[in-house]
Amino acid sequence: MATPSWLALAYGAVLLALLTWTSLAPGVVLGTKEVKYQVALRRQLALAWPEWPFLSGAFFFLVLAALGETSVPYCTGKALDVLRHGDGPTAFATAISFVCLASASSSLFAGCRGGLFSFIMARLTLRTRDRLFSGLVHQDLAFFQQTTAADLASRLATDVPLASRVVPGSANIALRNLGKVLGLSAFMLALSPRLTLLALLEVPLAIVARKIYNARYQMLQQAVLDATAGTGMVVQEAISSIETVRAFAGEEEEERRYGQALTKMLGLRDQRDMEKAIFLLIRRALQLAVQALVLYCGHQQLREGTLTAGGLVAFILYQNNAGSSVQALAYAYGDLLSNVAAAHKIFDYLDREPAVGTGGTSEPATLQGHVTFQHVSFAYPTRPEHLVLQDVSFELRPGEVTALAGLNGSGKSTCAGLLQRFYEPTAGEVLLDGVPLRDYKHRYLHRQVALVGQEPVLFSGSIRDNIAYGLEDCREEEIIAAAEAAGALDFISALDQGFDTDVGERGDQLSAGQKQRVAIARALVRCPTVLILDEATSALDGDGDVPLQQWVQSGGDRTVLLITHHPRMLEKADRVVVLERGTVAEMGTPAELAACGGPYSRLLQR
Repeated sequence: MATPSWLALAYGAVLLALLTWTSLAPGVVLGTKEVKYQVALRRQLALAWPEWPFLSGAFFFLVLAALGETSVPYCTGKALDVLRHGDGPTAFATAISFVCLASASSSLFAGCRGGLFSFIMARLTLRTRDRLFSGLVHQDLAFFQQTTAADLASRLATDVPLASRVVPGSANIALRNLGKVLGLSAFMLALSPRLTLLALLEVPLAIVARKIYNARYQMLQQAVLDATAGTGMVVQEAISSIETVRAFAGEEEEERRYGQALTKMLGLRDQRDMEKAIFLLIRRALQLAVQALVLYCGHQQLREGTLTAGGLVAFILYQNNAGSSVQALAYAYGDLLSNVAAAHKIFDYLDREPAVGTGGTSEPATLQGHVTFQHVSFAYPTRPEHLVLQDVSFELRPGEVTALAGLNGSGKSTCAGLLQRFYEPTAGEVLLDGVPLRDYKHRYLHRQVALVGQEPVLFSGSIRDNIAYGLEDCREEEIIAAAEAAGALDFISALDQGFDTDVGERGDQLSAGQKQRVAIARALVRCPTVLILDEATSALDGDGDVPLQQWVQSGGDRTVLLITHHPRMLEKADRVVVLERGTVAEMGTPAELAACGGPYSRLLQR
C-alpha cells in the first residue's frame, strides 16, 4: 500500500544495483568470449534451419499452449466469483467448462510442442555427431597426438547433445516462459495494477541472483565435463593396455588412478549441486517474501472493495506462475550459455583445417612407383624445434627392395609416415613418379601406397571385412588371392567360420602372427605400387624373408620399402639406406656396405 514515490524509490534502488552488477561483472573482461558465443549461437541457429517446418509447428503449438496456460487462472477466478455470488448452476458449470477446456487444450498443445522439440533435438544431435565425426576422421595425425581419444569421445557423447539443445531446448524454454511472463503480466495488470507493481519487485532481484549463480554454474559445469573426460581417459587407458597392467601387477595402481579421477569428478558435482541447493533456497525465500507482501496488500484491497476474492485468488495463481516463469526464463538464459559453450567447442573442431590436406586431384592410370626423398627435413608438430630428419635424400626404385636401417630414433618410421603422407615435410619434397604426394588424390594415393606396421590394428568384424577394409569394390577372389599371397589362407581355412570369423576388438581373437598376416593381406589386396613393411615380419616366426620375395615378385615392378632389424632381411634387400640421427650415413647394396666396415657393419654387429 506504499505511495508511488516509495515504489519508484524501491525500483530505482534495485535497478541501480542491477546496473552496477552488470558493469562490474566479468562480461567486460570476457567480451571476446561473449562474441564467440554469439557467433556459435548464430551458427547453431543456421545448423537448425533445415528443421524449419518442424520448428514452425513446434513454435505454433508453443504459442497455443502458453495462451491456454495463462487463461486457466483467470477462468478459475471467474468460477470462484460465480460460486461466491450464487449465480446459479448453469453459470458455474459454464465457468468450470471454460477451466477444463483451457486446461485440456494447454496440455494437448504442450504435448505436441514437447514432442516436436524432442524430435528436432534428436535429428540435430544425429546430424551434428555425424558432421563432427566426419571432421575428426579427416584430421591429421598431429591433431590426434595432441588430443586424447577420451576427450573426443566425451565431446561426441556429452557436448553434442548439449549443443543440440540450444534451439529446441533452451530457445523453447526461453520463448515459452517469455510468452507466459508477458501474458501473465497482462492479466495481472487487468486484475490489479498496484499488486502487479508489487509482485514484479521480485523480477530484478531474481535476475541478479540468477546472474551470480549462472557465472558459478558455468565454471563448475565445465570443470565437471573436463573431469568426466579425464575419468573416461583413465578407463580407456587401463582397458586398452590391460596386458601391460597385468604384466606389471598394476591393478591397484589403476584402481588408485581411477579412484582419484572419480573423487575429483564427484567432488565437483557435489560442489555444483550444493551451490544449486543454496540458490534454490534463496530463490524460494524471495518468492515467499513477495507472496506474503502481496497477500497483505491484497487483503487491504479486499477490505476496500477494489478487488474480489476470486480476483485475488486468480492474481495469486498468476503470481506463482509468473514467478516460476521468470525463474525459468533466467535459468534458460544460463542454460543457453552453457549449451552455446559446448557448441563453441564443437565448432572449433569443425573449423579446424588439417595440416595435411586431402585436396589433390592427380589420379594417373598407370604408376611406376619411383619414390624420391628430395632434401627432406622434418620435425613433429609437438616438438617443432627438434628435427627428426635433416636433409635426407634417397630413392626407391620400381622392382627393388630398399631397406632402411638404423638405430631406434634414427628416423626410419618417420620416413614411412612421410611416404604415407601422414605429415608434410618441414622442408624438401617427397615425390612419387616426380609428382609431390600432396598433388595426388587422397584415396588414390593410399591405394597405391600401402603400409604394414609392426603392430597392425584390426577392427572388430570378420577377417573378410578387415582384408577388404576401405575398398567398396573388392571381389571374393581378390580377398582369397591376397590371403594366399600373405600366407594367411591356411589358418583362415582351418577356422570354423573361415573368412567370416570375427577377429574381436582390435583383433584380440587372433595371435600376433595371424594378425600380421591378415594385415599383409589387407595391403596386398590393393595391389599397391609401393609397399611399406615397417617391421612387418617380426611376428612371423623368423620366416618373413621367404614370403618377402613372393610379395615383390607378385607385384611385378612393385617398389618395396623395408624397415627391419633382422640381418637376414637386410641381406635380401637390393639396396640399404642407413640412417643416423636423422641423416643418411651411407647407402648401397648389402654386400658393398658390409665390406666398407662403416655404420652398416656396426649395425650388423649389434
